[in-house]
Amino acid sequence: MSPKQYQEYLKSINPKSPLWKNVALAFLVGGAICVVGQLLIDYTKLSPARILTGYVVAGVILSAVGLYDPLVKLAGAGASVPLLGFGHLLAQGVVQAVDRCGLPGAFTGGLTAAAGGIAASLIFAVAAALVGKSRDQN
Repeated sequence: MSPKQYQEYLKSINPKSPLWKNVALAFLVGGAICVVGQLLIDYTKLSPARILTGYVVAGVILSAVGLYDPLVKLAGAGASVPLLGFGHLLAQGVVQAVDRCGLPGAFTGGLTAAAGGIAASLIFAVAAALVGKSRDQN
């Protein structure tokens, strides 16, 4: 296959996506998720930790009932990057692991699916701690 044929093949299997529409949808959906979180912080007595946990649990529930996957397909990173997306990732990992190895997958699937993101966040946190200078908060 020549390079020109290969380029034509790539164009046929990867249709051009509307970039600005995708950016706008990601911004609007991700922003709406963040606005809900800010409203919960401002107008309720929920601690930030409870709100974050609630977001992850909501992502799992929305994924379980089949509502979150269409949102991810619509908004892309605007829906998959926030904490709701982390809950969705955990739920999808559990479903795939249960399909693959039965009941033990319910305990291992979420961790396996999220392992790359968790490892990256830990590595970058340690790197930032080594590079940055610690200051007293008081």
